[in-house]
Amino acid sequence: AGTCVHSCPSVSSFPFKDRHGSSFCAWDLTISDSFNNEFFFPFSILLEITLMYDILFTQMYEVKEEGGILKKLNEIWCKLTEPLQPQVPQKDNTKMKSLSYPFSREKIYFGAYLLTIFFFFFFFPSPLGISSLIANNVYDAAYPLHDLLYREWARYGVFYKFQPIGLIRKYFGEKIGLYFAWLGLYTEFLIPSSVVGVIVFLYGCITIESDIPSKEMCDQHNAFTMCPLCDKLCDYWNLSSACATARASHLFDNPATVFFSIFMALWATMFLEQWKRLQMRLNYFWDLTGLEEEEEHPRPEYETKLLQKKLKIKNTTTENTNEDEKEKLTWRDRMPGYLANFSLILFMIMLTFSAVFGVIVYRITTAAALSFSTNETTRSNVRVTVTATAVIINLVVILILDEIYGAVAKWLTEIEVPKTEKTFEERLILKAFLLKFVNSYAPIFYVAFFKGRFVGRPGHYVYVFDGYRMEECAPGGCLMELCIQLSIIMLGKQLIQNNLFEIGIPKLKKLFRKLKDERTEPKEINTNQSKDPQQWYLDYSLEPFTGLTPEYMEMIIQFGFVTLFVASFPLAPLFALLNNIIEVRLDAKKFVTELRRPDTVRAKDIGIWYNILSGIGKLSVIINAFVISVTSDFIPRLMYQYAYSQNGTMHGFINHTLSYFNVSHLKPGTQPENSPFARDVLFCRFKDYREPPWSPNPYEFSKQYWAVLSARLAFVILFQNLVMFLSVLVDWMIPDIPKDISEQIKKEKSVLVDFFLKEEHEKLKLIESFITHDKHRHQSGTKGQRIRAASFCQFSRSQRGSLASFSSQHTEV
Repeated sequence: AGTCVHSCPSVSSFPFKDRHGSSFCAWDLTISDSFNNEFFFPFSILLEITLMYDILFTQMYEVKEEGGILKKLNEIWCKLTEPLQPQVPQKDNTKMKSLSYPFSREKIYFGAYLLTIFFFFFFFPSPLGISSLIANNVYDAAYPLHDLLYREWARYGVFYKFQPIGLIRKYFGEKIGLYFAWLGLYTEFLIPSSVVGVIVFLYGCITIESDIPSKEMCDQHNAFTMCPLCDKLCDYWNLSSACATARASHLFDNPATVFFSIFMALWATMFLEQWKRLQMRLNYFWDLTGLEEEEEHPRPEYETKLLQKKLKIKNTTTENTNEDEKEKLTWRDRMPGYLANFSLILFMIMLTFSAVFGVIVYRITTAAALSFSTNETTRSNVRVTVTATAVIINLVVILILDEIYGAVAKWLTEIEVPKTEKTFEERLILKAFLLKFVNSYAPIFYVAFFKGRFVGRPGHYVYVFDGYRMEECAPGGCLMELCIQLSIIMLGKQLIQNNLFEIGIPKLKKLFRKLKDERTEPKEINTNQSKDPQQWYLDYSLEPFTGLTPEYMEMIIQFGFVTLFVASFPLAPLFALLNNIIEVRLDAKKFVTELRRPDTVRAKDIGIWYNILSGIGKLSVIINAFVISVTSDFIPRLMYQYAYSQNGTMHGFINHTLSYFNVSHLKPGTQPENSPFARDVLFCRFKDYREPPWSPNPYEFSKQYWAVLSARLAFVILFQNLVMFLSVLVDWMIPDIPKDISEQIKKEKSVLVDFFLKEEHEKLKLIESFITHDKHRHQSGTKGQRIRAASFCQFSRSQRGSLASFSSQHTEV
């Protein structure tokens, strides 16, 4: 009983506190320690807690390992990774496992030792004081483990080592242990994706010199005179001036990015499948396979709301009121909260779109203003200046709105009055994720799918605010700008929000709380001021634990950056890997040194976060398909090479994608002023598939436009179905439960059935011997003895019935 540390389903029900101010289970302490009987509850309460939360029995059995080539490969892997293993104590015999079974009132006769434990404590009280015993046992048990975790896990100097997941689970509980196990697996999976991403990027660097479209664009002899980028102030320009942009776009817009998009979609599927396997393995070794969700108690806020409803019904309604409506909150009671949630979430989403639109207006107006500059350098770098400053503004707005949306989501969930803590947490996660997802990705979606799509054409441009033309993509396409947008937002969020905020904000809160306590507490003369403060006083000054939602949220948003737009930024997994190497140790140090030790919570999985990860993985397939087909030039290049090129090469591709425009068709007042080329230019070029001015339908979409559009839609359908099929195939090929764990679970069930059948058989033999002995006494006994014998026989018959029912139940198993 003394070793059943994790048999307590909710340590918050115990009044005992550990070094971080958190509750701990009474069975954390070993039987060999002696306690004063005043430490324990009254007999009935202690027995009830013991019977409810303790295990029925424990039995050791051998865990068989896989043999053959898998065992040899595992031994080789263990030797290779031995320097990466944390220096933590290991079990003496890892092949033996303790098999336990939850307590059942039907089998209370198996747990007679519990009464023995109680009477041991009751009749042998400790001569020491209870305060010293609690302090000594708790601190002696907690501090070595705490120091070990800090030395082997919570330091940046051990970043290259694996995490001691077993010790994390033992110190913080299963729920936090599962988070760090998931974070560790996610970080490990980023290694192969980072390697492939770097290879794709290097492929772009190597092939940049042999890329024919880039050469044609940079060739000075190709006199592609382009139409002005703005009205009046902008002159005609040569396409070769955008050579640097075209060459940079090839680094990310090349055929290898298509392969990388397919690889990342399968990578996400394999990661989720591997996590299910690891989760099942941890459940098995942490004795969570038989853990069933118990009915949660209602939240105090729910109880208060329900009590107010009952009082209102009692004072205002008649006797015909439905009793079910009195016992719970119906949808009518929650309707005001639902309406507030819907309206405020819609308002927040519109606020995000308004912020994005504001940045768009900033880009348009700033580009127009810089075009008036007399400095030639400023006018030539207008696009770079506007893009860089706009992305930084987007980043600042995202960081501010993220903090606001987190507080708003919590408030909206509270006014919704969920019944249980689990429901509260799930609804909070969904609201916060929805708002932060829209906030983080709205600017990226605009650049990927909307920028440059509604510009119009020369002579018929689309204007905003009467005189400001809609912005268009660079000559090399919008993919390069999408890459810049994604990289700056991703790196900025990771550096500022995930690292600086996590380090700085807790320290500021701690300092503020310390200053507040010093002002509010009266200054008393303490004779022990010279002594060092007690550890529990230092632990009280730590930051309270507020849950794992912020930790999961930042990693889920990063997972979106890695998978959703990976076709435009193959280096995203590499930057995510570098961030997570620091993030693991940063979170570890925060949990060990900055936060009070949280209550341990038993959990079998990561909850709703898995569904969100799965949804992002499926959404990434669709988004990457559209990025490749719509944003990049992959489909136009493919169509030109196999449908329009005369020799099957890419020669002439740039000329094929540029349409002609007669400069005499420009609207009055929009022609370039003081242009030295105005008299020499008869036609200018612009990027689009339109009929030339000398055709019967000038400036209408050409046949090439509709052919390319059809090819783009066909690619989206083909890419999506192919990747989805491969993902389902990978999901089917990889079993959710490892084979060795599945066999061990079957063996455990067999051992349990054999044990119970054996115990029932022994009990039946014992009862029969009592019955035989009672019959002998009955023949020569008194009337009172006959009555007791009859009652005992009745008891034996009921036990025979329970044995029969038990046998039938285990036959099904």
